[in-house]
Amino acid sequence: MTAAPAPDPLGELPGRTMAREMAEQPAILRRILADGAPAIQDVARRIAARAPRFVLLTARGTSDNAALYAKYLLEIRLGLPCGLTSMSTTTAYGARPDLTDVLVITVSQSGGSPDLVASTRAAREAGAITLAVTNNPDSPLAEVSEYHIDIMAGPEKALPATKTYTASLLALYLFVEGLRGGDGAPARVLPDLAEQLLARQDEVRALAARYRFAERMVITSRGYGYPTAKEAALKLMETSYIPALSYSGADLLHGPLAMVDNVSPVIAVVTDGKGGEALQPVLDRLRGRGADLVVIGPKSQVGQASAGFVLPTDDVAEEVQPVLEIIPLQLLAYEVTIARGQDPDAPRALAKVTETR
Repeated sequence: MTAAPAPDPLGELPGRTMAREMAEQPAILRRILADGAPAIQDVARRIAARAPRFVLLTARGTSDNAALYAKYLLEIRLGLPCGLTSMSTTTAYGARPDLTDVLVITVSQSGGSPDLVASTRAAREAGAITLAVTNNPDSPLAEVSEYHIDIMAGPEKALPATKTYTASLLALYLFVEGLRGGDGAPARVLPDLAEQLLARQDEVRALAARYRFAERMVITSRGYGYPTAKEAALKLMETSYIPALSYSGADLLHGPLAMVDNVSPVIAVVTDGKGGEALQPVLDRLRGRGADLVVIGPKSQVGQASAGFVLPTDDVAEEVQPVLEIIPLQLLAYEVTIARGQDPDAPRALAKVTETR
């Protein structure tokens, strides 16, 4: 009689799946650069030949933050006007705008949400050039889209999306670079740097100890870092249940600054470049209010804050830094959740595929 295998004690630990998927990110980034880039370049060339007049981006949740990153890339790198769509205008109100020669990019990890599929189908029927960016080439969304990019992240089982977010960012970056005839060379440093960041989990755990009992957080940034702020807030809310409010630094000064005090922490994502420069007046105001300011960014900025995490930004192009910025914030969400005695793998009331209509 064969003895039953002993249970894996590690498999029973809270957050085990999320931790494993975060750790996969360097390998996934390498896979996209080595195996996915040629297909992405081919899709970009074919779409560039059709000369879209502007771009609409469609997404929900984490993918919406990736789409916002693409909006910054497209407007800054290509000068193409972009908008984020409101799907209910199509799915609930039946609007059918003329989308002739408009590029509609739909970003979705699963490619299975009914409203994403319906709005993309309607966009194609209205004359749009449709592109799906998903982790599932066999999904309904990929099927109704004219073009598809596979982010090649492999199955994601933890409810909080981590590896599919960074994979989406890199795929979108390579796509935009392909539209402008670039080769995406600045992204080649990302896998090794991502590996270095993941090895610094002890530093993040020390930060998490500060926020175990936090009642709320504010996360701010500008430019390319703003999608990172939004994604970090989402990760903290869905895993630890801490209300985390994300603001562009400019918007923070237009009213919400009044709620900042010396108790509730403010996390500033400081991209090394023009976005970080634009955030400087906001950082000065936060320091003036005595805020518990934590900086995720260059060493020069972290040294002026209450605490922080130094990012390796030397010789890293500003437009690819968001792929790195989010990693310590994913780790922070994970560590805060564990410190609060909760399981980040299974946030309450959430499902992996959200079937909005």
